[in-house]
Amino acid sequence: MPRAPAAGRFTYVRLRSWRSISIRRGILRPGVQPSGRPPGSPGWYSHWRIGFMRSHAAKRGPSGARSLRPRARNRNRTMHWREVTMQMRLNTANALALSLLTLASAAGLAADPDYPTRPIRIICPYPPGGSTDPTARQLGQWLSEKFGQPVVIDNRPGAGSTLGHALGAQATPDGYNLLLGTSGGLVTGPAFGTKVSYNPVKDFTAIGLAVDVPFLLIIHPAVAAKSVKELIDLAKAQPGKITFGSPGMGTPNHLGMELLKSLGKANFVHVPYKGGGPALVDLMAGRIHALFGGIPYAGPALSAGKAKVIAVGHPTRTKFFPDVPAVAETLPGFTNTTWYGLLGPVGVPKHVVNKINAEMKVALANPEFRKQLEALGLDPVYSTPQQLQDRIRSELARWTKVIKEAGIGAS
Repeated sequence: MPRAPAAGRFTYVRLRSWRSISIRRGILRPGVQPSGRPPGSPGWYSHWRIGFMRSHAAKRGPSGARSLRPRARNRNRTMHWREVTMQMRLNTANALALSLLTLASAAGLAADPDYPTRPIRIICPYPPGGSTDPTARQLGQWLSEKFGQPVVIDNRPGAGSTLGHALGAQATPDGYNLLLGTSGGLVTGPAFGTKVSYNPVKDFTAIGLAVDVPFLLIIHPAVAAKSVKELIDLAKAQPGKITFGSPGMGTPNHLGMELLKSLGKANFVHVPYKGGGPALVDLMAGRIHALFGGIPYAGPALSAGKAKVIAVGHPTRTKFFPDVPAVAETLPGFTNTTWYGLLGPVGVPKHVVNKINAEMKVALANPEFRKQLEALGLDPVYSTPQQLQDRIRSELARWTKVIKEAGIGAS
């Protein structure tokens, strides 16, 4: 056991903080109390060693002897080399622990070469019915058969599809939580200024496009127009008289009207509804003049003869209405087509993305698979992950510009 310092030279203290101890004769910094441990008692040596280590910091006089004059407090003093060493060890240990946790998490996500080994969930941001739910179920059934694992469709409607998209963005990025993303939740909603808890570009991993949903421009049979040009001329001749319905502000249907208004320099009046059903009912009753809607949505009105289609919002003519011209034939640059695709939260391993995308490519080229989607008025279309990512970026920029020029947006 080392010798104790000379009596009266040191006061033994209990360590509260490395920076709070000043071992001087009768001098203790605030918050430090005497240990009360006599030399030779358990724990005494460690207290004495601390006291000895710190005692060297006392100022020395000309003769080299330690001065008994109390040293002025300096909160910015240079730490003793032992303190520096200890702090460096603590920092290194903390950094190493954090690195190991990060590597373990990454390894846990990537170390699944036999993916999938358990059920997969596909979040559908709309309720059963319509065209999103059957699209998700068709994809889920195909993946389940090819992967040999159940695929569960989790319908999470609400907030104009942004609720389901938010859940998809917040899910674990392991490839077992996928999202059937839509242009409404990824493009038009955020572009319109709808408050969302996710970034449509940064918070998702694009996997692949699944279908395009061409919009039709339909009007009431009593409207004296047989083409886009005639409808625009009618609106110019009767400013503020031609009404356009939509399922709500900021929907793709609404923004299609705004783009038509901007490119055609026509003065249409927007009439927003709480859903597509009421808007279609009023169109058939003649209370509004026109609207944009998908083929599954507009089909019943067309079949009943209570509406007529004069153009399609797709960039080119669609196989479903080959004799109906595209709006872009009259107004170059016009596009109003919604779409659905598979995405995951940001961070899905690349080999998982490639595996799912490869199966989507096979499915979307399969005649029977395509036939089932086309029966819903959907146009199956394959894309690479990068192509889907590029579409989100480009359409987000385009619709943001349209909304800004139209002077509209969420309040």
